[in-house]
Amino acid sequence: MPTAPAIVLIAPAHADEMQAGFARYVAEYDVRLARSCAEALEVTHDILDSGGTVALYAAESVLPDADVLRCFHKLREKVPTARRLIAAHLDRFLTDGPPLRAAMAKGKYDAYLLMPRGVRDEEFHHAITDLLSDWGSTVPDPEVVSVKIISPRRDGLTLAIRDFLDRMGMPSRVWEPESDAGQYVLDRWDGPTGFPLVHTVRGEVLQPASVRDVAISMYGAPTAIDVERVVDVAIVGGGPAGLAAAVYASSEGLSTVILEAEAIGGQAGTSSMIRNYLGFPRGISGMRLAQRARNQAIRFGARFFSGQVVSELRPGADGAPHVLCTDTGEVRARSVVISSGVAYRKLRVEPVEALVGSGVYYGAAMTAAREMEGQDVYVVGGGNSAGQAAVHLARFARSVTILVRREGLAETMSSYLIGEIEYNSRISVRPCCRVVDGGGDGRLEWLALEDVRTGDRDRVESGGLFLLLGAEPHCDWIPPEIARDENGFVLTGRDVPRDRWADELPPENLATTVPGVFAAGDVRSGSMKRVASASGEGASVVPLVHAYLAATTA
Repeated sequence: MPTAPAIVLIAPAHADEMQAGFARYVAEYDVRLARSCAEALEVTHDILDSGGTVALYAAESVLPDADVLRCFHKLREKVPTARRLIAAHLDRFLTDGPPLRAAMAKGKYDAYLLMPRGVRDEEFHHAITDLLSDWGSTVPDPEVVSVKIISPRRDGLTLAIRDFLDRMGMPSRVWEPESDAGQYVLDRWDGPTGFPLVHTVRGEVLQPASVRDVAISMYGAPTAIDVERVVDVAIVGGGPAGLAAAVYASSEGLSTVILEAEAIGGQAGTSSMIRNYLGFPRGISGMRLAQRARNQAIRFGARFFSGQVVSELRPGADGAPHVLCTDTGEVRARSVVISSGVAYRKLRVEPVEALVGSGVYYGAAMTAAREMEGQDVYVVGGGNSAGQAAVHLARFARSVTILVRREGLAETMSSYLIGEIEYNSRISVRPCCRVVDGGGDGRLEWLALEDVRTGDRDRVESGGLFLLLGAEPHCDWIPPEIARDENGFVLTGRDVPRDRWADELPPENLATTVPGVFAAGDVRSGSMKRVASASGEGASVVPLVHAYLAATTA
């Protein structure tokens, strides 16, 4: 049996109350008590020496031998993946809160809670289980597994499949073919032996050639839809804008279908922790936000189809439905919402591009982060997504360096993330710098960096490069009837050139130049490129859909 992950309580003054508050976790976690920071460090060493790990530290707001924040800093150096919370006693909750909450904004710890005052303090336990759930979603080998992956190597396809599963909220593990789990899956596979093999949540075994194969096997293809039926609204893209549109459209009685090429959540789904989204004071991972929205839409009757690449949109004429074409079928819809989001721009350094999937990754790549233990890692990009990726990578990597062409991060990144990065000793920022070369024997081993001011170059060792370089729209499938700007983003409302207006009037705010086709989120020209604004646009497009449908059926 594997060693149970530990919860370490640091309670010098109210040990009985703290232990009573964590009593329900004793059955599944190794709950330890320490009465000082020094003792917590000793307990941590004992746990690590025995092959265990710490999932959570919970400390009182005042410790006898160290400032609680300094103590957490020492503990993070020992176990960077552990979540950290302060459970203040009622006597100190109000007085200690203000200065400690300021530190929480910088990522020095994860939550400030009132110590439980009795049994069944469910508000307290809701916070604890959220933290433990976030911790469990980032560990390399989760104990609760939905999908088994059998592969003798961690190649690009294996990591891409696992990243897709992580983003879909499906815990997975990779086993060697010779392991018990490997033999179990191989015994159920009757095709030619090749890897990776995937044992899905449905119990079937497949040998995928792509992530899309896994998505279709688990979630079905558009041909599963009754193609004779015309739906009220088809949404292309399952990021925040598409998800919000799906929730509001389906909740208001519109028959709704969502087609997503990859994993539900889009780029936001790769964010390890979004701390500035309204209503989540402790933050929420992009995956959890996306899955909650997906489940909410499904509850109202929306139908999701993942792994479906829309190759063409044929606009309807004279009241005929619009047609969305995929490799596996067509979807006909009275209205269409384009929310296909954006892709990260390519680095376009040939030797580095050749190693994508083998130490080089576009996006946050939460799964690949777990492979970076003990490595020196570089993140290219100065936006919030790059900052979130760096903070997450610092849980595993020996060092994380953010590379930006600008003088710093202040112009492009939220201040709360800048503060968290400044506090984290594993993260540094290298301004006025770009990647010009890289290489390795089958996977990334080194990078060449150039100072954009002087042209000086130096070579650094690197086990991972994460590229978050800005946005390019997913618009190749959009017909010329839909106007786009010079960068390829979809034009809507008054941004549409006047010569494309109908009857001297611009389209509605989120409407395109094709009646019944709307755009929301990052793919729309002039959008803010933030999760909250994308969600707002997705919700705002639904009244426009209603108005269009009412006008065409009147």
